[in-house]
Amino acid sequence: MTVEGNMLVRMIDFLIRLDKELFLFINLKLQNGFFDFLMPILTEFKYWRVPFILIILAMFIFGKKKERIVAILLLIILGITDATVNFWLKPWIGRVRPCNVFPEVHLLAGCSHSGSFPSSHAANIFGAGTILTFFYRRVWIIWLSIALLVSFSRIYVGVHYPFDVLGGAFYGILLGIGISIISKSAIRSSTLSGSQK
Repeated sequence: MTVEGNMLVRMIDFLIRLDKELFLFINLKLQNGFFDFLMPILTEFKYWRVPFILIILAMFIFGKKKERIVAILLLIILGITDATVNFWLKPWIGRVRPCNVFPEVHLLAGCSHSGSFPSSHAANIFGAGTILTFFYRRVWIIWLSIALLVSFSRIYVGVHYPFDVLGGAFYGILLGIGISIISKSAIRSSTLSGSQK
């Protein structure tokens, strides 16, 4: 193996060790009663399902054109990120979840045997947050805070490594940016063509 190859292998080994150590620190060392109560609520979609559906419905029923467009884009981004992560990336990469690796894990959620990398929760929430930021930039801190909390919860409850979350966040942001740019260009083109009629 070449020198460059050896350096790459050592770098990958270092990052994997770092990822595992960060997971154990967050999952075990940061344990406290408040997080044990809050993080499972943040991490489980069943607690978010009804509010999310109500918000989407409200955007369609009471919102103007902008809100309806955003609602459609949110459904699109969530469909794309969830499907591509769960049915393509996770099976292809095949990383085992930490809750199936460490017997001492502080587990506060169901431990699936599906792949660990990337986190679909992080991809979904960062993808949605990116679209919301494009259209409602003045309150970007709200979307970012929610995305960070949900992503952190995935580590704390014991079902994802930190790099799983980072990978999911990066993927979601990229898709969110792409969809936002395409949609804004389409809206601009339709507005211009409509004004020329």
